[in-house]
Amino acid sequence: MLGLGLVGVVLAGGAFVYGIWHYGRDLPDYNALAEYDPAMVTRVHAGDGRLLNEYATENRIFVPLKAIPQEVIDAFLSAEDKTFYEHPGVDPLGILNAVVINLRNLGGDRRPVGASTITQQVAKNFLLTNEVSIDRKVKEAILAFRIEKAYSKDRILELYLNEIYLGAGSYGVASAALNYFDKSLAELTLAEAAFLAALPKAPNNYHPVRRHQAAVGRRNWVIGRMLDDGRITPEQAERVRQEELVVHRRAASDTTSEGQFFAEDVRRVLVSLFGDDGLYQGGLSVRTSLDPALQAAADRALRRGLIAYDRRHGWRGPVGRFETAGDGATAGLPENWADDWAAKLAELPKPEGAGPWSLALVLEVGGEAATVGLPDGSQGRIPMAALAWARKTLDDQRVGRAPSKPADVLAAGDLVLVSPVEPEAAGEPVPEGVYGLRQIPNVEGGLVALDPHTGRVRAMAGGFSYARSEFNRASQAKRQPGSSFKPFVYLTAMDHGFTPASIVVDGPFVIDQGPGLPKWKPANYTNKFYGPTPLRVGIEKSRNLMTVRLAQAVGMEKIVEYAQRFGIFERDPRPVLSLSLGAGESTLLRMTAAYAMLVNGGKRIEPSLIDRVQDKTGRTVWRHDKRDCPGCGTPYEGGPPPKLPDEREQIVDPISAYQIVSMLEGAVQRGTGVRLRDLGITVGGKTGTTNDYQDAWFVGFSPDLAIGVYIGFDNPRTLGEGEAGSRAALPIWKDFAQEAFEDTPDIPFRRPDGVSLVRVAQATGRLAQPGDEGVIWEAFKPGTEPTSQTAYKALDPEPYAAYGVDNPYAPGALPYGQAGAAQGQQPGSPYQPLQVPPGAQQDQGRSAGQPGVQQPGYPQPGQQPDYQQQAPQPAGATAGGLY
Repeated sequence: MLGLGLVGVVLAGGAFVYGIWHYGRDLPDYNALAEYDPAMVTRVHAGDGRLLNEYATENRIFVPLKAIPQEVIDAFLSAEDKTFYEHPGVDPLGILNAVVINLRNLGGDRRPVGASTITQQVAKNFLLTNEVSIDRKVKEAILAFRIEKAYSKDRILELYLNEIYLGAGSYGVASAALNYFDKSLAELTLAEAAFLAALPKAPNNYHPVRRHQAAVGRRNWVIGRMLDDGRITPEQAERVRQEELVVHRRAASDTTSEGQFFAEDVRRVLVSLFGDDGLYQGGLSVRTSLDPALQAAADRALRRGLIAYDRRHGWRGPVGRFETAGDGATAGLPENWADDWAAKLAELPKPEGAGPWSLALVLEVGGEAATVGLPDGSQGRIPMAALAWARKTLDDQRVGRAPSKPADVLAAGDLVLVSPVEPEAAGEPVPEGVYGLRQIPNVEGGLVALDPHTGRVRAMAGGFSYARSEFNRASQAKRQPGSSFKPFVYLTAMDHGFTPASIVVDGPFVIDQGPGLPKWKPANYTNKFYGPTPLRVGIEKSRNLMTVRLAQAVGMEKIVEYAQRFGIFERDPRPVLSLSLGAGESTLLRMTAAYAMLVNGGKRIEPSLIDRVQDKTGRTVWRHDKRDCPGCGTPYEGGPPPKLPDEREQIVDPISAYQIVSMLEGAVQRGTGVRLRDLGITVGGKTGTTNDYQDAWFVGFSPDLAIGVYIGFDNPRTLGEGEAGSRAALPIWKDFAQEAFEDTPDIPFRRPDGVSLVRVAQATGRLAQPGDEGVIWEAFKPGTEPTSQTAYKALDPEPYAAYGVDNPYAPGALPYGQAGAAQGQQPGSPYQPLQVPPGAQQDQGRSAGQPGVQQPGYPQPGQQPDYQQQAPQPAGATAGGLY
């Protein structure tokens, strides 16, 4: 017997050693746990700290064991492995107990019970699969022994609590605490900690909402285990068992749903900086520049503006018909269709982009109103007053006759979008159940607001609805800026010897584009010529012909170079004259940033969505402001704060930039932006409209905020006759500005040192005289101020006598077709097509010593103009700006 026993022991030992060798030879390297780098959630925050978005393959927030409350640790130890700190990685008594339970369950359909310790679960979660088999359990046990020898108990527990999946997309206890209770670990109650400890076995079986009773029972079981282990008192156990299990969503004050286009652009930037793995697994903490209040105002203003434009251009019909809403059949309405509409209507999805509007079914059309059914089974009415706008839309954004009765717009069985009519919108009390007819605009647009001193983007709306299209019209759409480009033509001129009071002829201009191509004949929006005009008036009134002449005098190569200084174009455009009217392509974000560099005094900024990025350890790995601040890391003990150096590059003369800012302020006071004059705050800006009204812009600024608005169709086509920037885009700008500047004190634009302010007559650029009207303070560089002896005197009226013009400066004095023909060509005439100031570049083809551009020549009365041919424009070149 002794011999047999010894043989048996030897055989068993041999079998055990063989088993260890067999199962342990292909095991993963447990040393990988020493470099544990879990996938963690990247969290993106708005400028005020509210959560904007999260990106993760596994929603995990890593928390060191020393930062996890003891109650949470105790709950998990009692629920999962009460002898964790005593066993060597495997619990023999636990295994024996599991064997007994599994023997009892033989023949049943219950899942085998395991006896995994926390160390074994770490081995499984990190190094093995979830396969249910003896082989995996043996491998798990071998790895557990090895892990226990290599790492401390605290390290193993830390890995476990941060890796375990707890349902609701939560990996680790910290993420679960946020997702279930909107709390940090330190804020959890004992009952909440016990619930989390109840989840590792089967999170879906204990969902706190769908399986509430099972969840409460499992939580109370954990409490019982904690009581048995002596980790809590009977009083605590009884109190916790009586507590309700309540799930809390994240508070609205801690998150923001605004800025979806902004968040998507942030995501693209983060991918470019850190790659997909860095974004979705890196656990980054990102602080953006978004102002949620401004963003909400931007979204509202853009939506309202697009809706207002869309309603001006008519009704495109219902979103569907009731009989085709289900399976696409075209059969007519069944006789009893009105009996069971509610259930069917409730199943129909709303069109993307409908937002808060409801899908409704037209039940009946009467003489004064239409009756509609809502998805909840209730009914409402759309009165004729709410249908008055719904004229039939025609080609080229024209509209048909106004409807006279509801049947002109709707028919029974139509599926339409509606929303309750608010008393404020109606201007009078509105009975309950009255709805307005709604229509998702097919036009799109964008809005950007940024800090002109830093480039931080405060708000960005990229379209009517992110749900309908993720394409960002603020940052991705490349469109012609039209006349909103003109300030950079004038800026180049200011930097090359011109002043706001320099005189430029507003007269006809024609260029031969080459064989087989039509002549290029830009025109003013009004189709009139206004003769010699100061540059200030030219930009305030957006005169195309003055801009083209000025561009020719300065040189398009220089203008392109200045535009690139301001980052307007992604690539160098061809330096053709049509570019001066905005025929190039840019984005709204680029144009708004360029205007911001005007108002900040001509200093370069880069638009930025992100202020700072920190890695999972809190180390700053990227920041927008690269300046060093030696004193910022020390405790503040009073006195002035650390002064940061201004390292922004000066890209133009600050006085030139201020002159343009002053002229654009004049555009608001007297020109194309006059609708903003009643804002009650100092602003400047410029409209932009392209050929055939395909694009409408308004870009402007206050001293501390630059704002740009764009409207157009994604597939370019006309916005409709008269839909210029001042009508389509400016109202959106104003709507947003009213909210953005609501509590902002009015301050003037900041003047750089050296500006010389002189009182001049705005309409002529002459020194102000007693009795003059329209006198303004004009900005000049020292030495360029007008005097009584300069060419800013009144023009000799004699050459105009043949045309019956008494005052050549009067608006519209020279009607279309009689363009400056009154100009004489005699030497010394005070009326030359362009008075070129000293230092201005001379164009090729101009004879030395001649005071002005010799093209176009102006005929005597009754003669045809003799236009000098210039460098041909490229095929298909068009005038970019009309207004």
